[in-house]
Amino acid sequence: MIKSMTAYAGNEARIGDLTLNCELRSVNHRYCDITLKLPDHLRFLEADLRSIIAAKINRGKVECALSYKKLSQDDQNFHINIDAVKALLAATHLIEEQMQVSLSFSALDVLAFSGIQQEPVTDKTHLNEAITHLVKQTLTQFLQAREREGAQLKALLEERCLKMQGFVVLANKRMPEVLLLIRNKVTDKIVELVAEPDFDRLEQELVYLAQKLDITEELDRLNTHLTEVVRVLKEKEPVGRRLDFLMQELNREANTLGSKSTDKEMTQIAIELKVLIEQMREQIQNIE
Repeated sequence: MIKSMTAYAGNEARIGDLTLNCELRSVNHRYCDITLKLPDHLRFLEADLRSIIAAKINRGKVECALSYKKLSQDDQNFHINIDAVKALLAATHLIEEQMQVSLSFSALDVLAFSGIQQEPVTDKTHLNEAITHLVKQTLTQFLQAREREGAQLKALLEERCLKMQGFVVLANKRMPEVLLLIRNKVTDKIVELVAEPDFDRLEQELVYLAQKLDITEELDRLNTHLTEVVRVLKEKEPVGRRLDFLMQELNREANTLGSKSTDKEMTQIAIELKVLIEQMREQIQNIE
């Protein structure tokens, strides 16, 4: 199944007095590159969350961001670190003895010091289960978004393959006329050389025209590669790299076709093929 490497999904869940938010976004990348943005006290989840995401993603630069906010509560209490308060007061007393003067400060001043207020102890097991469920739920939506965009990319690629196959058919139909034109050129050259015989030049002209004449192999390979693209688009595993390789092969054959062509219409066909190949290559950059 074709999947895009570009997608976004977001979800939130309530865990106790917390509202957790999970966002997943990705862009194209040669390999699988996962970045996690977590609050400091959730860092213990990083390895597990990375494994969960990596098990479902093969390619793409993926960013997973977790954030939270506390629900406002009327009976909300401050959680004070009593040991830190005692240590602060003891330190203040020592300073006052050195300064030989008493310093006045309020309880609010004490609360402002780092480490005095502390977060309530959270059950890590429960938190781990809840966050893992939230990430998995978001990941499911994220993968569905990649599949939806992948289906659109597949339709665009199949449409362009069909157009390219049409141009290859047109080139094959044009071949008899091209052969006739080349035959007339050879005849003219022979007539010219009969009047003034130059067998070395005649041999060079024949070799040159023979090379220009043989585009059958390029047309056959174009057909083969296009058939392979259509087949690969139906595969269920990631196919982005294979499709990228096929675009290189198609482009090589189209270039050769254009360089060998001595016919205006055949040259135009080669140009149209190259335009379609470039359009396909841009779309394939987003395929996993």
